[in-house]
Amino acid sequence: DIWSDGTRMSGDLWFPDGFRKDTPRPAILMTHGWGGVRQHLNSQYAGKFAEAGFVVLTFDYRGWADSDSRLVIIGDQPDIGPDGEVTVRARAIREVIDPFDQVRDITSSLDFLAGEPGVDVNRIGIWGTSFSGGHVIFVGAQDPRVAAIVSQVGYQGVGLTKERRLFSRQRAIDKARGKIDPIPQGIDGVPRLSGTPDLAKMVDYRPIDWASQIRVPTLIIDVEDEEFFDRRKNGMAAFELISKNTQANYKLFIGRHYDIYSRHPSAATALALEWFETHLMQ
Repeated sequence: DIWSDGTRMSGDLWFPDGFRKDTPRPAILMTHGWGGVRQHLNSQYAGKFAEAGFVVLTFDYRGWADSDSRLVIIGDQPDIGPDGEVTVRARAIREVIDPFDQVRDITSSLDFLAGEPGVDVNRIGIWGTSFSGGHVIFVGAQDPRVAAIVSQVGYQGVGLTKERRLFSRQRAIDKARGKIDPIPQGIDGVPRLSGTPDLAKMVDYRPIDWASQIRVPTLIIDVEDEEFFDRRKNGMAAFELISKNTQANYKLFIGRHYDIYSRHPSAATALALEWFETHLMQ
């Protein structure tokens, strides 16, 4: 159980063979993208990183898979009792993609991992894929506990059209004025992707604006024919900014977005492992 702003998230800790609490080991926090869940990370990645000698933490964002829902009060807030408690009717918030909430969940998971006996708090890496490939840039630029980064096929917040930006701004206005639910569910869906994107939150989310602040070794993995966004303005641009201030590498695989999971998982994982072994095992 990992607590993030008062809501319980589900996570899994993976330990390497021979792990002892009195011998600190490097650790990796693995974060999924959009509506991805830890089951995929567990089946495809986490075990390989643990076998290589790392403590690994995977988790589900609030409102996804096994993690609890955030709750929003229905109707007016009732009077508050002397002990600070209230009795309310509430709506469970499930499967909403809010980048700032996801970043909060990542930070809470870092807090959890840093408190795990046997974890070397000076050797924590963070790995993110797809939408969270931007999250790890955003977090890594601001959280001094992050000692190395791998960002895989990550969206860095560049590419909204003028029409989409105006639409997202209107969503923010409608939320603030109570014309739509304050946390939207079941609208603005994206083909082939699960959940509801909170467009009002996404419109100003640009991890690339933080890339120049990164001072730890960073590996960016992209695919040549990325179809969801322009990789040159996202991953490649982030790499160019990061490489001015620290060791960085940019690796390009052939194919489209999901090919990183179906065609190149072994090669991409090997690259990430080599990166973390070089920068966290020394």
